[in-house]
Amino acid sequence: MIEIYLIYCNKLKLFDFELEINGSDMNLFLNRVRNIGKRLIDKVRNDKLRQNLLQTIPFWFAAFITGLVAVFYNKGFAMAEKLTTTIFNFHAWLLFIISPVCFIGSWWLVKKFAPYSIGSGIPQVMAAIDLATPKNHDKISKLLNYRIIIIKIISSFVLIIGGGAIGREGPTIQIAGSIFRKINELLPNWWPKISKKNMIMTGAAAGLAAAFNTPLGGIVFAVEELTKIHLSNFKAAIFTGVIIAGLTVQSLLGSYLYLGFPVVTNLTDYILIWVVIVAIIAGLMGSIMSKIMWFIIKWKNKFKSDSQHLLYLLFCSLSIVTIAYFINEGILGSGKSLMTTYLFTSVKYTHWYMPILRITGQILSFTTGSSGGVFGPGLSAGASIGSLVSHLLDLPSSDTNLMILAGMVAFLTGITRAPFTSSILVLEMTDRNNLILHLMIAGIVANFVSVIIDRQSIYDHLKHQYLAEILTEENIETTKNENSRT
Repeated sequence: MIEIYLIYCNKLKLFDFELEINGSDMNLFLNRVRNIGKRLIDKVRNDKLRQNLLQTIPFWFAAFITGLVAVFYNKGFAMAEKLTTTIFNFHAWLLFIISPVCFIGSWWLVKKFAPYSIGSGIPQVMAAIDLATPKNHDKISKLLNYRIIIIKIISSFVLIIGGGAIGREGPTIQIAGSIFRKINELLPNWWPKISKKNMIMTGAAAGLAAAFNTPLGGIVFAVEELTKIHLSNFKAAIFTGVIIAGLTVQSLLGSYLYLGFPVVTNLTDYILIWVVIVAIIAGLMGSIMSKIMWFIIKWKNKFKSDSQHLLYLLFCSLSIVTIAYFINEGILGSGKSLMTTYLFTSVKYTHWYMPILRITGQILSFTTGSSGGVFGPGLSAGASIGSLVSHLLDLPSSDTNLMILAGMVAFLTGITRAPFTSSILVLEMTDRNNLILHLMIAGIVANFVSVIIDRQSIYDHLKHQYLAEILTEENIETTKNENSRT
């Protein structure tokens, strides 16, 4: 039996010696067998290492491309927002002409060239993850593709020039998901297969990390918001993807924080009580805003002609410009300048109506059918709520900064229902590690009270809508094909 085994091993060239079995050679034989086993194990390990490397390279390359696109998007978005401010300061009345044109143009681009580039993009990524199986290739391609990348960017640029209260963070997530998915599709047939679901989830995480420069926030977002799969199933890919995307952004823009280093020292003894109060108010307001958005979107779905959409777009654009012209221009844009003003200047307290303006601007912009997210504007709305509550309570400056940050976490949680993602994002954007307890409390409290208004987030509602639309489109196409055959 041993001789047969040795002949087989020699044919496989596992060793290069001939051995005759006898009692004195048994120990030598056993040692040789151990060496053969070691060589086999080493060979398997090398193959596995090679396969793991081949599977990881697409994640690295896609993350690098995501970082480059995120930098371009960041720069372009900032320039578009600055252009709006310049127009308003030069001749504010011009926006009464520019805004309707931009709102209609942004909507038309989406409708004409990439219908699923509408809105934030996060619900589309969530839907794509649910559909991530080989048989659903065509369905996923409607949600994540090259055309969406281009239209997403252009449409949001046009809308922000018109004064839309939108952000680039959600769109960056769909853009990144599209990049990762297309890189996966371009791999040759001999390349080790990569899970479509893992690729899309990693793209979304890398996109958020690149948008906010918050790598940990990107990882938490992928786990908390996008999937229930255990982190160990894709941890290497998501970690490296997020890191490479973040490093690419930092190498081009420098090491920066989205908001900077607000002063939050010498907090008062009862600050946690005030944090809870802000969390309740901001969480409810975020959830109410999402509920209103979803109600309007369902109402608009009943529109039977483009003329109805055009009338709604005119109403939204002119409403925003009228408020900016006669009340306060703070309704315009993403609201990042408001956050930095509250946190880093002596102007700590806002007007009583500013939270209403920020919420109204988001509702009027997000429901137009154009591209644009609610992450950034949501943070600014939460910041204005924190500032207002702090003013009403007459809190000192350092406490006010914490209340602003807590409002940001709570309002974003009211929208996303992702308290840990919201907390980590704000924590990383400000590098205030001593506030982790306060921000976590704000997120958890806001998540708890948000359920009172709606048990699902706006993202969940939209995800189900997109899935239903894709299924309906597929049924229509199937019926057409069957009719053409007959």
